[in-house]
Amino acid sequence: MGKNSVRGEGTHGRVEHAGELGWDESLYENDASGTSNASNASNASGSTATDENPGVPGLSGAPGKSGGAGGTGGPGESGRGRRGRGGRRRRGTRTYRILKWTAITLAVLMVGTAGAGYLYYQHLNNNIRKGDRSAGGSDAKKAAPNAAGQTPLNILLIGSDSRNTDANVALGGARENRGSAPHADVQMLLHVSADRKNASVVSIPRDTRVNIPECKDPDTNKVNAPTNNLINEALGRGGAGCVLDTWEKLTGIYIDHWMMVDFAGVVAISDAVGGADVCVKQNIDDHPTTLQPGGSHLHMTAGKHTVKGEQALQWLRTRHAFGSDIARSEAQHMYMNSVIRNLKDQNAFTDTGRLMDIAETATKSLQVSSELGTVKKLFDLGMELKDIPMDRINMLTMPRLPDPKDPDAHVVPDTARADALWAMLRDDKPLDGKDDGKPAASPSSSPGPAAGAPASLAVTVVNGTGTGGRIAAKGRATEVVTALKAKGFAQAVTGSSDPAAASEVDYPKGAGAQGKADAESVATALGLPISAVKASDVKALTLVVGGDWRTGASYPKKDPKASDPLKDTETVNGADKGVCMEVYAPYRF
Repeated sequence: MGKNSVRGEGTHGRVEHAGELGWDESLYENDASGTSNASNASNASGSTATDENPGVPGLSGAPGKSGGAGGTGGPGESGRGRRGRGGRRRRGTRTYRILKWTAITLAVLMVGTAGAGYLYYQHLNNNIRKGDRSAGGSDAKKAAPNAAGQTPLNILLIGSDSRNTDANVALGGARENRGSAPHADVQMLLHVSADRKNASVVSIPRDTRVNIPECKDPDTNKVNAPTNNLINEALGRGGAGCVLDTWEKLTGIYIDHWMMVDFAGVVAISDAVGGADVCVKQNIDDHPTTLQPGGSHLHMTAGKHTVKGEQALQWLRTRHAFGSDIARSEAQHMYMNSVIRNLKDQNAFTDTGRLMDIAETATKSLQVSSELGTVKKLFDLGMELKDIPMDRINMLTMPRLPDPKDPDAHVVPDTARADALWAMLRDDKPLDGKDDGKPAASPSSSPGPAAGAPASLAVTVVNGTGTGGRIAAKGRATEVVTALKAKGFAQAVTGSSDPAAASEVDYPKGAGAQGKADAESVATALGLPISAVKASDVKALTLVVGGDWRTGASYPKKDPKASDPLKDTETVNGADKGVCMEVYAPYRF
């Protein structure tokens, strides 16, 4: 960190260097005349205690008796010869006392400051509310590390509409909902690349119909059966862990952590970070109407504004005045990008005092998954994110289609485009298309040994197509084994596996470059992209036929236009300061 980040410093003052407390070894060395420099220094400094010399015995500069270290000798002394030996002995005793009291003073200051710092650190840790990462339905696999040993970081950000406290009822209204199961009205996945050079944020609208897996409620221990319902209901079926499990089932992405905040937390954090800059093209008043009760009560004139506190919450909750839940996500992305920009511009990541102020608020306002539940881990997370350039941060909303069951109110994932988006994140590809100078992987460009002859490779094929709430496609492993044998892989056999959203070829980590080359040859034979080859904990070369390959002997080729996840989406780049929200006509004034 460079600076001590312990907030106790603000209470007790920093621990000065010994020299700042008056310690100077030269003061206790005799000059050529045999007189201690301490005597001269004492007379020169006077007798007044200061903040840096707080009345430490022996350092106050008080006049001493004749011959003592505090003076130069007074009337009645017969000269240097008489005081020489005894004076030195007295000076030696006085010096010892100075050393002893200075050491004691330093020790008290250091222990006091460290103790207060430790207590404050524990105080911050005790503020944090924690919960289990998963509600029992997590089954995605963590990405393999890159050449530098780094892995992508995925964090699920959840905004709860809980009205189970007075503060949340006051801010969110709907008093009749107090005590009811909360909904996750805001859900965003933050993906940080393994090399920490870019980040992506993807929102899923709250009214998206998805398959919610079986989840165990952490408060009641009740096990809720799988269901097909709106994604915002997952929170009430098993807490934030159930929301994470639902995302993993849908995307196949391993999610490391979740962080959740309620209405009151949004207000407090917004104040702590100094708010965010937002923009509307027309005057806006998000008020209740006959057709649309409720509303955020956001009221502001056209143009740019800095919102914080309760007004920031109103901005983040506004839906009707922006025309849809999709537009609300875009407004939330605008807000998040602005917060990050402002913190960077203010050097908040390196300002110890500012960080501690934010830490005090954040630890009281956030609920996090247990493995993220210490101040140090939260601080380390912030340090990992602070150096990502704003133009490498991209935010968008999941591609979707009208829900056949309720096309006017709900949506469902646009499978082709959404699956392509999830694949990009699983493969750690940036949404801006920049490759950071990495060479494209291909069998011919991969360094290392040549693949073994197909007939020499033992390949186990497993059927993992039972994802997204669908039953596994019958006979898929056998069908693919037949296709492999036709291409010379005579030792291909079937095996069993857990469901997997994406198909991949896994090779044992210990197999090294040879294992990778062999796996790439299997992928190429069946038309899988080289990005599907992964080093894993498997014991032998294994082909997982995932939910993205339910039919056919070869991996299905994708139509780039049909599956482009970024086409016609509300992508917001972190460096774009010119974004401005359109206001739906009935809510203009």
